[in-house]
Amino acid sequence: MLSRRSVLAASAALMASRAGAAGARLRFGVIADPQYAEAPPNPALGRYYANSLDKLRAAVATLNREDLSFVVTLGDIIDRDVASYDRILPIYRSLRHETRFVLGNHDFDVAPDHRGRVTSLLGLDAAYYDFAAGGTRFMVLDGSDVSLFGLPPNDPRRTLAAERLKRAEATGLVNAKPWNGSLSDVQFAWLEQCLQAARAAGERVVVLNHYPVAPDNPHNLWDANRLTALLARQPHVIAYFNGHNHAGNYVERDGIHYVNFHGMVDTPDSSAFAIVEIAGDRLEIQGFGREPSRSLTLKTA
Repeated sequence: MLSRRSVLAASAALMASRAGAAGARLRFGVIADPQYAEAPPNPALGRYYANSLDKLRAAVATLNREDLSFVVTLGDIIDRDVASYDRILPIYRSLRHETRFVLGNHDFDVAPDHRGRVTSLLGLDAAYYDFAAGGTRFMVLDGSDVSLFGLPPNDPRRTLAAERLKRAEATGLVNAKPWNGSLSDVQFAWLEQCLQAARAAGERVVVLNHYPVAPDNPHNLWDANRLTALLARQPHVIAYFNGHNHAGNYVERDGIHYVNFHGMVDTPDSSAFAIVEIAGDRLEIQGFGREPSRSLTLKTA
């Protein structure tokens, strides 16, 4: 049976943990959609695939001069062809910081027999995972989990993806597009458990995904509403970061900052990346190139 002293000690430890999470200063880099390929540009789409190598080299040089806990890329490291990884990953290896990857739809635009290798090529043990830094828990989602492109031809999730897309089209959802995806029920249950564990540990949470979920947009996850409804019930979730919509976007909803970072691939020479700082009740985004800077107030749990 727990004594009053042990209960008080546990409560004090939890309060200290929460105070530490709220007071810690955390800085990290963010890159979205380099989408590299050794291919001619497509000005109609605003895609300058081959130019991303030089842009990424310049971004790495800038980020290496900073004191950062890690650098995360929010998906679409490549545009197509598994050989593209051989050209762009050595540039990432020149980062002096820990490197984190989020999987995007174009990362799976490789021959079917290579799709199962994508996570290992990026040094990932799993397509979705979590990690902690500076009193904040980061939850990395795999929005291609149930999709028409990220799976082997005989995977049953492809059938489920076709059903979900058909329902989204029948409902008239603006994001009922074949280049989007959704979370499996298994991943969604994992996320719920991670959110509960983070709250019990007094950790603030930032969710990372390739696909946006808010505001309404053609690039959103098919199950965006299901995800935002879950996050709205979590007082310790402070932000959701994504790429995919290269034009960028932002909305605050239920005290959560939904930040869609701009795509690096989109212009001949102008880049886009950021340094994020979380400290106290502030979330500061220092944008470079096309990425705007933002100063955001964080809710208190």
